[in-house]
Amino acid sequence: MTALSKKSAEQVAKFADMFSAMGTEARLRIMQLLLSAHPEGLVVTEIQEELDIPNSTLSHHLDKLKSEGLVQVRRESTFLRYTADTDALAQLLQFLYAECCTRNKALKPEQVTCCR
Repeated sequence: MTALSKKSAEQVAKFADMFSAMGTEARLRIMQLLLSAHPEGLVVTEIQEELDIPNSTLSHHLDKLKSEGLVQVRRESTFLRYTADTDALAQLLQFLYAECCTRNKALKPEQVTCCR
């Protein structure tokens, strides 16, 4: 395996893990909500109130999204504020569009962006 194909395989695995992390209804709803609140994000209680997800379950979902690099978290006093990582999402979208766009030139991968 060449260095380039190894890097490509690692990239595919990374993006597959990101998609897997968003592969539940609850996590996809969390991502949509965080994107709607971008760039400020939301504290855990706001997410919980909006989506009506029990705290322990919400914590598990947020940890999974964080571990895959889809959300960022920062402490504000006694609260945790979560934001969607739009750079990671943009990379994910560019990865999806890269192949189709290199063949038919319908859209340049660099043009695929998320809100910033």
